[in-house]
Amino acid sequence: MTLRWGTIGITMIGVLIAFAMMQGALAQDAMPDLPGVSDLMPEDGEGGEGRLSARVVQLFLLVTVLSLAPGLAMMITCLPFMVIVFSFLRQALGLQAAPPNMMIMALAMFLTFFVMEPTFRQAWDTGLEPYMNGDMEEQRAIENTLDPFRTFMQTRVDPETISRIAGALPDRQFDNLEEPPMSLLVTSFMLSEIKHAFQIGFVIFLPFLIIDLIVASILMAMGMMMVPPAIVSLPFKLAFFVMADGWVKITEALLRGYMG
Repeated sequence: MTLRWGTIGITMIGVLIAFAMMQGALAQDAMPDLPGVSDLMPEDGEGGEGRLSARVVQLFLLVTVLSLAPGLAMMITCLPFMVIVFSFLRQALGLQAAPPNMMIMALAMFLTFFVMEPTFRQAWDTGLEPYMNGDMEEQRAIENTLDPFRTFMQTRVDPETISRIAGALPDRQFDNLEEPPMSLLVTSFMLSEIKHAFQIGFVIFLPFLIIDLIVASILMAMGMMMVPPAIVSLPFKLAFFVMADGWVKITEALLRGYMG
């Protein structure tokens, strides 16, 4: 069940990425018409074969981006960080299925879209839109599209992680670790995001662990050793979390970590 909802969620974040690109295009009336069958047919005379090749390449790139969007969302956005933190929060509360996996994934997706919207828009404006308008070559468009994501990852990645991952492959010489290649940067970024998520998860666990210890000590002092402490402490943890407005405060802290 968890794997199924996770797959659905990752697919939806891919749709959000495509929606962000379409939103940027529609805002400037720059969305080109998709080629029809007649457009793909070679024209008579000179230039027909070239037009056919260009259209085929554009369609191939479009399908490739849409198919890779769920994987890219897990690699170069803050989606894994959000999902891990909210999963830790649910475990700290002692709840098994509330909120359900679908709701956690949906919340993480829309927070990811909220955080990454400027990056999506910049990638569209500097790379995808000029290419689809025919004003830029493929190689340059790819570089301009990836540059905003590179900047986002470099602001979040741990420099020590980059150096250690690079040192794990002594046969490969990386000339400049301040501008690492995309393969090294993405790997280091994912590991850094997982590390940061576990650090925040540890901090989230502490107050709930204290409540569990207090309840367990009281039950032991009263001689009620057969009563599971987790059941007794659950209402107190929920009351503490609701009174502190925990969902809003944790979400605000996560957003400030990216916006700051």
